[in-house]
Amino acid sequence: MSIDFYWRIGMEGDHASLRTPRRYNRGEANGHGPGNIAPAIRGGELDGYGYIDHMAAVAKASESAGFLGGLLPSFPVTEDPWAVAAALARETTTYRFMVAFQPGFLHPVQAARMSASLQRATGGRLVYNIISGGGGPAQLWWGDKVNHDDRYARTSEFLDVLRGVWDGEPYDHDGRFFQTAGAALPPGLAGQPFPEVYFSGSSAAAVGAAGLHSDYYLSWLEPFGDLRAKFDGVRTHAEKLGRTPKFAVRIDVVARHTEEAAWAEVEKGWAFVDRAAANRAAQGDSVGAARIKGWVPETITGYRDLEVQPNVWAGFSLIRGGPAFGLVGSYEQVAQRLDELRELGVDAFILAGNPHLEEAYRVGEEVLPLLQAAPPPVRASRVQGLDNHARLLTP
Repeated sequence: MSIDFYWRIGMEGDHASLRTPRRYNRGEANGHGPGNIAPAIRGGELDGYGYIDHMAAVAKASESAGFLGGLLPSFPVTEDPWAVAAALARETTTYRFMVAFQPGFLHPVQAARMSASLQRATGGRLVYNIISGGGGPAQLWWGDKVNHDDRYARTSEFLDVLRGVWDGEPYDHDGRFFQTAGAALPPGLAGQPFPEVYFSGSSAAAVGAAGLHSDYYLSWLEPFGDLRAKFDGVRTHAEKLGRTPKFAVRIDVVARHTEEAAWAEVEKGWAFVDRAAANRAAQGDSVGAARIKGWVPETITGYRDLEVQPNVWAGFSLIRGGPAFGLVGSYEQVAQRLDELRELGVDAFILAGNPHLEEAYRVGEEVLPLLQAAPPPVRASRVQGLDNHARLLTP
């Protein structure tokens, strides 16, 4: 069984390493001060090398290191992933772009037109990361006051409409959140390959929507036993609908030649622990965030207290924003843990590391070749005009 590997592209800027998590020196998160690159100040002026150029370098690095594509996350602090995907597509060859977005901020007919346009322009390299939002201040930033379960109902209806207009036949819909009358994609856009759907969410409402729509149910990393139980619940629900789900996990990685060297990186980053920032980031009604918060003990005597099982560390969110769990260890150990997750039922991984550029090479060249289920050769996208059932071409 082949396993798909994606790499995260840092849309919000990047910092030099886990040892300097509060010092962003790539992008404009901390302005254009001394030491900043992409863009940098040279001779008193910006050098013209923008952050989009840096993201292109990360995309090309991860493509050459063996990753199938890249995740383009979407938060109030990021650039727009749709625009970035369009810009980076010309910088890569077969690389897929997993665009994260929240249904509801776009009308599904407009989302279908944007998606089909990207598919046509790139030869079918768009992938969806459907997120329905975690509530709290971040959700209000978007002006969205829809409650938790209704956000998933809106997502489900959104995907129904998007699929309804995809093949170009007039589509009518009078729903709770969206209405259409004779909506259809124009010739040329109609019938493009429909993007694979990665669907996130840990609540019962999320699992219900994922069972209807997901190609891959996507979760943050958790202790392996809890992750297995979550997958079993999704699988049971999907089977009742006559569907067989696949599973994906998003994982931060600190991998080095030795386990001691990997933990030394974590130890240096531990000086930047900010529990208050982690708690603020977890505000809202996200069930997944609440699950993770429950695994972090109130009393911590040292960073190794958060190693919940070999090489699985729950402290990432205390150092920088994002998921709490990640893998820490030697190249061989990290590969072993990924193989164990594969045996648990994981079909795809979204990996990440700081800085995203250098770590893409490190993980791609040092970890991926050690996996028992080695990633498949990079696949070219479908060529325009071939039958939709044609297999992806190998270069």
